[in-house]
Amino acid sequence: MSGNKKGNRPGIRRVGRTLAFQVLYGTHFDDPKNPVDIGTAFERNPMVEEQESETAREFARALVLGVDKNLARIDAAIGEHSQHWKFDRIAVIELSILRLSLYEMLFTDIPVKAAINEAIELSKLFGDEKSRGFVNGILDGVARTMPSGKA
Repeated sequence: MSGNKKGNRPGIRRVGRTLAFQVLYGTHFDDPKNPVDIGTAFERNPMVEEQESETAREFARALVLGVDKNLARIDAAIGEHSQHWKFDRIAVIELSILRLSLYEMLFTDIPVKAAINEAIELSKLFGDEKSRGFVNGILDGVARTMPSGKA
């Protein structure tokens, strides 16, 4: 993780975003025969329990719940812009990063460029060189279709 002006400590929003990614990633491994409510999955996640910052936890929870609420529209955007990839072949890491970032791009007031930069930072932490390009390509494609006032 890159630091901020306070030294090597990452910002609370970045910590929250990372936590949200970890929760979203973890839900892919839940038993499909015994689905767990996303709020329950969030509360039971060990990373959430270990996070000392209440602000980071609250931000992460809002992101996770927002992704869950808008999942159909988010996944449709991924499908539209992943031209040569079948949706079910997208790796779980990239899919989780894309869902989180697209939620921020489409449904929050964070600037699009900031959401893309945060996605790239997550892919540096959890993905590989190819995942960065893949994530960036899809997010950039979505960004080009958005109203210019959002960017």
